[in-house]
Amino acid sequence: MIQRLQSVFLFISALALGALFFVPFADSDIATSQFLSDKIYDVNDHIVLMVLSGGGALLSLIAIFLFKNRATQLRISILATIFSILLMVTAVLLFYNEASNMAAEATVNDQIGMYLPLIGLVFSGLAIHFIRKDENLVKSMDRLR
Repeated sequence: MIQRLQSVFLFISALALGALFFVPFADSDIATSQFLSDKIYDVNDHIVLMVLSGGGALLSLIAIFLFKNRATQLRISILATIFSILLMVTAVLLFYNEASNMAAEATVNDQIGMYLPLIGLVFSGLAIHFIRKDENLVKSMDRLR
């Protein structure tokens, strides 16, 4: 059923990862060479960030509608979680690589976008927990028949 708790968690995860296209990771007061050339570091600065964010959001949305096949829903949710982890790692690595080229007087402020992949990861993990819980419940009911 679509109104299950894990569907809500998957939807929140999809919203968090999809919102990254509209919310920056960080901003700076000084423009630098690549990522902060427009003084904003966001998902649109690198193709890998765009693919991971869009892919994670899309996988979470697809997993919502696979409620009839919990095993597939679980696999796709795990894949969305992996995308969220890779997104966080890639964003941090790209930023720290760019930070080595920045001027010492540059001030970088983190924005809400820095925390959205973590929110997506947490809610995707909660969805996985509840999908497994449903699967175990169905298996226990099959044993009782």
